[in-house]
Amino acid sequence: MSNLTKSFRDSFHELKDVKALATTAMLLAIAVVLGFYTLQVTDFIKIGFAFIADEMTGMMFGPVVGGLMGAAADIVKYLVRPTGAFFPGFTISGALSGVIYGVILYKKPLSIKRIALANGLVMIFVNICLNTYWLTLLYGQAFMAILPARVIKQIVLFPIYVALFYGVSKIMGKAHLFTMVKGERA
Repeated sequence: MSNLTKSFRDSFHELKDVKALATTAMLLAIAVVLGFYTLQVTDFIKIGFAFIADEMTGMMFGPVVGGLMGAAADIVKYLVRPTGAFFPGFTISGALSGVIYGVILYKKPLSIKRIALANGLVMIFVNICLNTYWLTLLYGQAFMAILPARVIKQIVLFPIYVALFYGVSKIMGKAHLFTMVKGERA
């Protein structure tokens, strides 16, 4: 069985664990709260930190739980604080981000390279490509017209996101939070 298939299977089994569900619910609440502190620069550029909870869920519980949490977080953030009309494309993006974080980080040694890979893939495929496409559908702007500003934003945020997640996960590891939840160290 391939590692990818095993990763999805193991992550699916996390859905049967009460501790995993409770922790995911808490991370979902953290994602919603962090969503309140999103800076809307323009219609096309937002800077936020809810990714920390999404990435942490994928790392701890895998791609299935990460994807479900990413989708749920998008919907709950919209219900709690709606900004414009609801658009399901961003829910798909949230789910895909959680899956990518889970595939790259779940049950693997934590390293800056691995975190950079996960964030890089999410930034390129989800934030730059997919979300820019969703914005063109919503606002009727040309893809290439809004792409440069979104690429620059991702380039600037990439090292910040990698360092921030690495720091948060190392602090949580030193506080033995992973041990309490999973019975293992990250």
